[in-house]
Amino acid sequence: MAFRLIKDYDTTRNARYIAQQRADTETIEDGLNSLDDAIKTHKTSQTAHTSDQITHQGFSLRTYVESLYNRMRNLILNADGTNVKEVVDARVDTDGNIAPLLKERLDRDYMRLNKRIKRVVHVDDYGAVADGATDSSDAIVKAMGNGKVKIKLGPGVYVVRGVKLRSNVIFEGDGMDITTLILHDETPSDEWVITNADHQGGNKNIVIRDMTLDWNRERQNGTMKAMGGVKSSCLLLAQVKNAWVQRVRTVNPALHGIDISAPTYDISDSDYTKNGCDSIWIDGCICEGYGDDGITTHYSKNIFITNNRCLYPSGTAHAFGKANSNGIEVDDGSKGVWLFNNYTEGNVRGVEVKAHAKWPAPSNVHVYGHQSFRDVRAYDLRHIGHHYANEPWSETARDVTLVDCTAKEPIFNDLYAGLEPKALVISAYQRVTVLGFTALGDPTYDYKGTPVIAFQYKSRKININGLNIFGFTKAGSDVRIYGGDQRTDDVRISNFTIHDSAPEGISIGGGVYYVTLMNGIAHTRGGSIGISSPNNQADITAVRAVGYTNAAVLAGQKYSSVPTNIKGGFRAAARSGSPLTDTSAIIAGSGTIIAKGERNFIAGIAGGASTEGSRNGVMFSYNSHTKGDSGSSVVMASKNVINTKEYSIALGHGDGNPSEGNKK
Repeated sequence: MAFRLIKDYDTTRNARYIAQQRADTETIEDGLNSLDDAIKTHKTSQTAHTSDQITHQGFSLRTYVESLYNRMRNLILNADGTNVKEVVDARVDTDGNIAPLLKERLDRDYMRLNKRIKRVVHVDDYGAVADGATDSSDAIVKAMGNGKVKIKLGPGVYVVRGVKLRSNVIFEGDGMDITTLILHDETPSDEWVITNADHQGGNKNIVIRDMTLDWNRERQNGTMKAMGGVKSSCLLLAQVKNAWVQRVRTVNPALHGIDISAPTYDISDSDYTKNGCDSIWIDGCICEGYGDDGITTHYSKNIFITNNRCLYPSGTAHAFGKANSNGIEVDDGSKGVWLFNNYTEGNVRGVEVKAHAKWPAPSNVHVYGHQSFRDVRAYDLRHIGHHYANEPWSETARDVTLVDCTAKEPIFNDLYAGLEPKALVISAYQRVTVLGFTALGDPTYDYKGTPVIAFQYKSRKININGLNIFGFTKAGSDVRIYGGDQRTDDVRISNFTIHDSAPEGISIGGGVYYVTLMNGIAHTRGGSIGISSPNNQADITAVRAVGYTNAAVLAGQKYSSVPTNIKGGFRAAARSGSPLTDTSAIIAGSGTIIAKGERNFIAGIAGGASTEGSRNGVMFSYNSHTKGDSGSSVVMASKNVINTKEYSIALGHGDGNPSEGNKK
């Protein structure tokens, strides 16, 4: 409703002056009444606003409610109580304030950055031209000024010689492949398309989103090569606190698509994340044609890598046939890294968590919902230089979780000639948890007899729960637990299904003594061995193997069905009891029952029983005992009887306290 009031009253005629005032007053009154009626109607309307139209703390109500819902789901699904220290530490922001939740801290940082932005500028207004020819580097520098600015880039191709972003800057295009930044033909090969301005002093609060970064590897007649260290990537953040990289596509860098790092890879400081990045979120990005890795982290912490795609590296950073070019690599010294719902394809390793010999391994790394398709090795955890028996144990390769991850059709790749395809490899790492892992092979593909999953090179304390394997018919074994001088050990695999896959199901190597297989089925056609081990040390419970020549081969003995094999002190169907050695057992008893010696057996007991020495037993008796260090002493079908004589069976009964005199 539009109101038109009289601005200039006629003061020469009193009656006219009063009439004009009255007319304006009535107009204002009518307008206020109409507004009041509209507000009342609006308040009672059932469709006054959608949740997108209502803001709460800077976010739309829809976004806020969905965020709360998804966080609650995540909390419920992952409330296992692990890695609490890192999560608590991550809730402390750079100003020392503590947020109740990490997500709230990131939201608060983002809102704080928006409040710091004093200007919104467009690079075209400073002389940039998105024509794919004009050098727009100086225009971007002028638009940025001293920071605290949101810089807009329009559609087209901007030629640059490397953009250096200051703190408190939002650098925003119109979308992937709509806005493109490409390096000028004369740019040296040690440059980046985008990096932060101060590697040594550090920067903070940077947003980069909605654009394509082209490193232009073919410039200068294709002579551009990776220059080593942190150089030659599309996007490098070095010593940055609080940054968001959203919906950015990187194309053909000599080194990495996106690198989250310290200013150098050569770190000697014991506080190895001190100069790395902290609190970085990479979301919805696509990396292609990288010379080394698509997304990588070094010496940085609290890194979130979500909803990204890393596809088909060039491998040009390495010698031909030796290109360790990975989709997502969590590298030297990283800690507190979360990967959610990413996709990799055509890499040497889809996800690699690794370190070189002289530097600490990444720790506290968690991979959720990842899909690897036709990478050579879908998931590879390793600490180079800590694998062999004569090499030191890794003290930092710890605490990795893989949840609901899929390895689909791993294959050989010319990027790394001869590297055997695998769904999962764990080397040197300890305390690894894998929940809900699926490996899907191509039944027609020649895997050349290699194992699908390998635990090797001094890895320890591996827990696999919910393993599904299918289709690796030309592999050697589905799971190989390597033995020997650098054997793995402490492996627990539960709730597994192997279906129409390798000729051998689960193969355990020599010298491996602590493996548990529980609640599983291996079902194939034309297989040779379901479960194999050169010894009888594996604990096996509720495991079935179907379609193999031998369901199990353990310590050279062949089984038509997988035996139940339980080692360690054993107690069953007893209200109390203490089998105090690995080779003692108590079955069906009540009262105070103690099997103290080696190879002691107590069964069918009331009123308590005890054994000492070796190879001694009490059976089907009441309050009876063997005593002494001798062996082969037994009490049977007795009451209150003690036997101290070796190589004898005592029977009898009596009242009162147990005694040798009650023998009969």
